[in-house]
Amino acid sequence: MQHSSIHWFRKGLRLHDNPALLAAATDCCCLHPLFILNPSNSQAGTNAQRFLLDALRDLDGSLQKIGSRVLALNKGKAPLTYKRLQSLLATLGPPEKPAPALTQEHLQGCHTPCQASHDTDYGVPNLEELGQDPTNVGPHLYPGGETAALTRLDALMERTAWVCSFQKPRTAPTSLSPSTTVLSPYLKFGCLSVRTFWWRLDQVYQGQQEHSQPPTSLHGQLLWREFFYTAGASIPNFDRMAGNPVCLQVDWDNNPQHLHAWREGQTGYPFIDAIMTQLRTEGWIHHLARHAVACFLTRGDLWVSWEEGLKVFEELLLDADWSLNAGNWLWLSGSAFFHQYFRVYSPVAFGKKTDRDGAYIRKYVPILKDFPAEYIYEPWKAPRAVQERAGCLVGTHYPQPIVEHGVASKRNLGRMKLAHARKGNKSPVRHQAHFTSSCHPSCLSLPQAPSESHWLVPQWPNHKGKSPRPRGSEPHKDVQAVVSYGSCTTCPVLTHFAQPPCINPFPSPSLRLATWLLPPPQKSTPTPSTCPKKG
Repeated sequence: MQHSSIHWFRKGLRLHDNPALLAAATDCCCLHPLFILNPSNSQAGTNAQRFLLDALRDLDGSLQKIGSRVLALNKGKAPLTYKRLQSLLATLGPPEKPAPALTQEHLQGCHTPCQASHDTDYGVPNLEELGQDPTNVGPHLYPGGETAALTRLDALMERTAWVCSFQKPRTAPTSLSPSTTVLSPYLKFGCLSVRTFWWRLDQVYQGQQEHSQPPTSLHGQLLWREFFYTAGASIPNFDRMAGNPVCLQVDWDNNPQHLHAWREGQTGYPFIDAIMTQLRTEGWIHHLARHAVACFLTRGDLWVSWEEGLKVFEELLLDADWSLNAGNWLWLSGSAFFHQYFRVYSPVAFGKKTDRDGAYIRKYVPILKDFPAEYIYEPWKAPRAVQERAGCLVGTHYPQPIVEHGVASKRNLGRMKLAHARKGNKSPVRHQAHFTSSCHPSCLSLPQAPSESHWLVPQWPNHKGKSPRPRGSEPHKDVQAVVSYGSCTTCPVLTHFAQPPCINPFPSPSLRLATWLLPPPQKSTPTPSTCPKKG
């Protein structure tokens, strides 16, 4: 018996591997492909809004080719370590193969009612209609849509050696062209199916004798996505400190001036300012660049709450995904998952590791482009004559460092120790802080990237690949969550590599990730006594 269907597009803005869309079109005489825009409730900035509109136009074009249209309405307990997630997924096996793409054959005998006024009534709007100023967008480097996603994926899969040798910590945050895939915005908006990505990678891996492994491989990056989705689905108040059972309660400062300087790339630390400028203008930054600026804002230097940084990333990132955004800010601020708070990114030395000449800074902070490499990361150290020749006087054309890194990081280390000592108390009240602007050449030991983890103490290898847990520290065991599959009637086989949980601001059409909070593990549960080796 034929019926009419409404398919509500939310994060799956594609025709390929979209089982819900296929189900809606099956035995359907009238299909309504619906997308609801609600800009008043969106925290996304202009670049991200443009990406979304690109994706909608591409989807509408793809549907038109097979006789349909988008109806755009402008109305404006989890595994808490990566290693635990891997052990759970090992029992589930690989994800299902992708569903076939919707084609004209699927729509035989089915139509989408379109009137002459369709484009006026239901067409994809422009930025002005969403209340955005189109002059605020940056360069259009990453057009949205399924077409661009699959084209980018195809190009990457042709680079067999690169795919097989890919290790995320070895990519460069200062590369002038992306050293990673930049598929994250397409995964976030559902322009690319994560299962399609997984199996395309598997095809490349199958033809090679050796390839990188999780957590640092490309498969591993998809598992990180599932890790934070699962945590976000089962941990209450995952995107805030108050009421979050796994989040360290910290006396973060309320310092709007420091937050504004950080957001606008005016901290006086060129590496940090270059990253934030790239973020504001292009909507994407390398994951290690995100780590550097997140650490700088929170426990490293400015002692501003990670919740404030989360809001900025939610606005500016093309790939701002609720669970991943919150989970990474919890991690980088030392509030959850990662507890080696004594390891701090240097705002000077870290960028030098991959770009000693400062080409990245010269591109994104052009006022400093004529400084010699010796001073490009620390322009305040340059003699006045050098600054004059460069056409930039520090303190006049470019700000002095907002804090003295060596002093601030040591002070913050003591405050983190205090927060850990006070663990279990009620949420503290933030207080106003007053820091003096100065400069200092010191830096602390540098982490590289997340590696394997045990319980709630993920390890972070240093430059030698070793990162032992401090003596006397204990694995944190607040809650445990288990991924289950076969319990959701809408997706009885797959719970991993699926759409985000329904608490996501842009949730999937159906819940595909089932999680339950369980009591903390009993005393008989073995606790690892050794730290993992470098991943």
